[in-house]
Amino acid sequence: MKKRLLPLFLLVTAFIVIAAGCGGNNKNNTNAPAPANNTGTNGNAGNTTNAANAEATYKAQCVGCHAADLSGGVGPNLQKIGGSLTAEQISTQIHNGGGGMPAYKGTLSEDEITALTNWLASKK
Repeated sequence: MKKRLLPLFLLVTAFIVIAAGCGGNNKNNTNAPAPANNTGTNGNAGNTTNAANAEATYKAQCVGCHAADLSGGVGPNLQKIGGSLTAEQISTQIHNGGGGMPAYKGTLSEDEITALTNWLASKK
């Protein structure tokens, strides 16, 4: 009986270790992107900057669980997340976490969360 429980125990332990590492909540991350810039004079300049900042934030904070191509892994697939969740729902999830995802309110700036939310909401 004990031999049957060992693989299950190891599997559960591995999952917990992987899930705990997903957050990337290092507040001293010197590679963190600059806050989004909404002051572009060209109508698309702010959007381009926001998308670049959102992608940089994603790479720094989210890629460990959601993969570089947004296909998922430990976390769910985000490739078409904007087709199933509203921007408000995405923002709430980023702020508060839940379902295994850590909360990023206080870790990411509001500008970073807004840029990331809008970028993910555009994925349909």
